[in-house]
Amino acid sequence: MTPEPTTIDSTRTQVRHEPALARYTLWLDGENVGLADYVATGRQVRFNHTEVDPAHRHEGLASVLIEQALDDVRTRTDLPVVAECPYVAAWIDDHAEYQDLLTRGV
Repeated sequence: MTPEPTTIDSTRTQVRHEPALARYTLWLDGENVGLADYVATGRQVRFNHTEVDPAHRHEGLASVLIEQALDDVRTRTDLPVVAECPYVAAWIDDHAEYQDLLTRGV
């Protein structure tokens, strides 16, 4: 699974962290079009599912969602990320500047 390039105007998107649901949601022009679920164990943050509305696939939205979610994890915690979701794993593989998230604190 190869992440798609980011092609969407970032002024139209917003990523929200919803800790009570253990997920990040992606909003496009006020419409919820994606999510990234995670499990925070206190020892790691495991991203286990990423989904984008089929009507908006191949627009680069999943990339926007994961980048902002990982930026938030980097800022809020010092926990390592475990990429159980194949999309998140591929995205991190393609973005060397995020690979430190996999090993920090270990």
